[in-house]
Amino acid sequence: MKKYLGSCALVAIMMATAGVAVARDQIKIVGSSTVFPYTQAVSEEFSTKTGKPAPVVESTGTGGGFKAFCGGVGEEHADITGASRAIKSSEVELCAKNGVDNITEAMIGYDGLSIAHARSAPDMNLTEEQIFKALAAELPDGKGGFVANPNKKWSDVDASLPAFDIVAFGPPPTSGTRDAFVELVMHDGCSKLEGMADLKKADEKKWTEVCSRMRQDGPFVEAGENDNLIVQRLEADANAVGIFGYSFLYENEDKLKAVSVNGIAPTFDTIADGSYPVARPLFIYIKNAHRDVIPGMKEFLEEYVSDAALGPDGYLAERGLTPLADDLRAKVAEAVTSATKYVAK
Repeated sequence: MKKYLGSCALVAIMMATAGVAVARDQIKIVGSSTVFPYTQAVSEEFSTKTGKPAPVVESTGTGGGFKAFCGGVGEEHADITGASRAIKSSEVELCAKNGVDNITEAMIGYDGLSIAHARSAPDMNLTEEQIFKALAAELPDGKGGFVANPNKKWSDVDASLPAFDIVAFGPPPTSGTRDAFVELVMHDGCSKLEGMADLKKADEKKWTEVCSRMRQDGPFVEAGENDNLIVQRLEADANAVGIFGYSFLYENEDKLKAVSVNGIAPTFDTIADGSYPVARPLFIYIKNAHRDVIPGMKEFLEEYVSDAALGPDGYLAERGLTPLADDLRAKVAEAVTSATKYVAK
């Protein structure tokens, strides 16, 4: 408790030293483009209910969000960051190095990492192995080595697939969506290739390198953190596919349709029950030293973890978030409202 109060006092001193009589009157939030629409919805609801200024929410990507969030304590630094993966140990260390040593982790729900294309495109059902063969930078050469990915068309990957060019718009390396795609799709697909299990046993570092690298010769296009831009590109090219969170597919079902993965399409039910193979938890991280300094922060957090927001009939579910089970949601709400300190795992 003394350490927590000391952090709050430090924030107040820093603001006073800078000539600021009171803290800025808007909460500052950064982070994941996938979490962005949910946080934006909570921000609007919070402002409507309280009459306070809506928080400033910026889509920086998960990695960029942690970099900003962990930059320090004080009004120039973000109060909250959204993340489409859990915080890394290196990010915990960066936070601690800059005095951000008291944060709360809150899992807000689940998201299906969707592969989608235009409604006018032919239906596609891809396996994780086929996706890896289409998008990996290198493939096994059958002789114990690797060659640059030669596949140009989906039919090159598998004769049963359409004979049009592989074009996939996806997130950049700073994105948690990219991290999740690599871990949940590329690694699983890579593992199914002949010889890769043996390589993992013999040289896990090499296995990780080969199984994680996306190709850079054209078929995979880094489209930035603006998922709406990917939607526009898919509308313009019916043969292209895009990679983003389920909420963007859900919000654009009049324009897009899902590509099934291993025969399962992303829906609320398949993401919640784990049958869809590319599902992941989503998080927000809270800088506890700012709670008593930034006006409205406590009320905003209470709104975020309320049943009205996170519940099965909440307004975030209406926007595509797959809710947590009741007991887990209650634990998350308790952790957030009581400022439970995150302990590195």
